Amino acid sequence: MRPSYREPYPVTGAGVAVGAVTAFAWLLLFGLLGRDVSGYAWWTLFAGGLAWLAAAVLVRHGDRAVATGVAIVTAGGWSIAAAIVAVRWGQTGNWPLW
Repeated sequence: MRPSYREPYPVTGAGVAVGAVTAFAWLLLFGLLGRDVSGYAWWTLFAGGLAWLAAAVLVRHGDRAVATGVAIVTAGGWSIAAAIVAVRWGQTGNWPLW
């Protein structure tokens, strides 16, 4: 008989959804701290970095499904922040982050 291996923390849709909702709320709360495009972008980068650190810890020691949701939503939040910075840069001709 061949051995069968069972994963201790299987990735489920519910876990990914919990991570996604949590990361969305986290990025939203930090994004609201910014008073302008520059502040929004820096707060989003900071919050996303903390979220990815938490996702890395979850991957190693916790629930990989939640870590997946956090990572996906954080990447999306960073993409939105980058698009907003690019649009402002294109409109004004000045780099908005300095």
